Amino acid sequence: MASLNPFVKQAQYAVRGELAIRADQLRKQLETKPGSLPFSQITNCNIGNPQQLDQPPITFLRQVASLLEYPALLDERNRDAVQTLFPTDAMDRARDLSAAIGSVGAYSHSQGIPKIREDVAKFIEERDGFPADPDNIFLTAGASPGVQMVLQSLIANSNVGIMIPIPQYPLYTATIGLCDGKAVPYYLDEAEGWTVHAAEVRRAVQEARAAGTDVRALCIINPGNPTGNVLDRSSMEALVRVCVEEKLVLLADEVYQTNVYDWSRRPWVSFKKVVREMGLTDNDVELVSFHSISKGMLGECGRRGGYFECVGIDAEVRDEIYKIASVSLCPNVSGQVAVDVMVRPPKAGDASFELYNTEMTYLYESLKRRATKLADALNALEGVSCQPAEGAMYLFPSIELSPKAIAAAEAAGKAPDAFYVLAMLNATGVCMVPGSGFLQKEGTWHFRSTFLPPENQLDEFIAKVGTFHKEFMAKYH
Repeated sequence: MASLNPFVKQAQYAVRGELAIRADQLRKQLETKPGSLPFSQITNCNIGNPQQLDQPPITFLRQVASLLEYPALLDERNRDAVQTLFPTDAMDRARDLSAAIGSVGAYSHSQGIPKIREDVAKFIEERDGFPADPDNIFLTAGASPGVQMVLQSLIANSNVGIMIPIPQYPLYTATIGLCDGKAVPYYLDEAEGWTVHAAEVRRAVQEARAAGTDVRALCIINPGNPTGNVLDRSSMEALVRVCVEEKLVLLADEVYQTNVYDWSRRPWVSFKKVVREMGLTDNDVELVSFHSISKGMLGECGRRGGYFECVGIDAEVRDEIYKIASVSLCPNVSGQVAVDVMVRPPKAGDASFELYNTEMTYLYESLKRRATKLADALNALEGVSCQPAEGAMYLFPSIELSPKAIAAAEAAGKAPDAFYVLAMLNATGVCMVPGSGFLQKEGTWHFRSTFLPPENQLDEFIAKVGTFHKEFMAKYH
């Protein structure tokens, strides 16, 4: 350990940290010693991993992937037999991609398969109403490697600062630390639904620069993780103006863009669309936006697929990012295939459209119901206050803990909210993440839970958490 890179040792990643490790230990105990614990299963609400919690995959995506994985299914000699199992549009898509890819077992272009980057560019153009250039799009093995690649490129020395929201997703602090940069915090406003105020961002950047930090970029997660907020248009415009005036690269984490639950009141819009509709050009602002197949209704976390688009990024800088991408040879091809399905789904009139639309609508409406039901249940608990989820897959309630509970946490060497969620895990098998793992305002305590447990198990899940909470609060009264 003494010779290990110190930045590796100091890196923390809460969603896969102590709680997740303890959950794995308990899971093994349940397998080897059934009945030895006061619960029969582990419920992983610590990470947005929908299919781990029995969310079914989208049929069309899996059909296209299956056809590409076993090329004999696309052999013309087998067409009649294969058509009894696969719809014609899935077969056509697989043939189209096969012609562009070759074998999914071969390396692709390091920036991603050109055909799929073209499809991503068309998707962005249709979504935003402004053109996108495939040469400015990088396909990645999920959004996280894209974020890491861009941060690695930005952090030139230990004095470079990257602005991150508090609460934040631990990917950002972990990556900034590994690159020996400085995380510059700005605080979300919990009382106003975890919104981002431009004045707070401006305060943070100016204070950091006054202290000598070379602040270069602003990270914004929209919809928010862990907070579930969705930014309104005026707030986005104000944040873009801060980036222009303070010469900050805007890093827009937009992986939850289809997880928006009240489109009439708080519609989601991309930062690129906002930038363009403000009349800003590539000479005015630098923007990198990220998307992923892991979220939304696809939930294909394990396939590892995503992309980022560079807007206003100098071509020479983009070439340097490409060099970094080439070190890893290429993003995995199966993930790239899933990106193509995400950005080019079946359309009305296609053979698969009705089933695709039914599956997507069912999952969306179910997530919306679960978000509301769990938020209501958490708000009914003593000392807990939970903002509704406008988007994403998470709730991030605050919790008031007694002096006795805080003292017990200190005696155990843990943050009070970590002490609470660890006790919950040991008593119920429910794995959540303490707010201290995401950072938070001093003197406040939170925890993050997904609302991904299956809908038919949600009442039991809520009752289990409610019983634990009542007993915990009574014990430390």
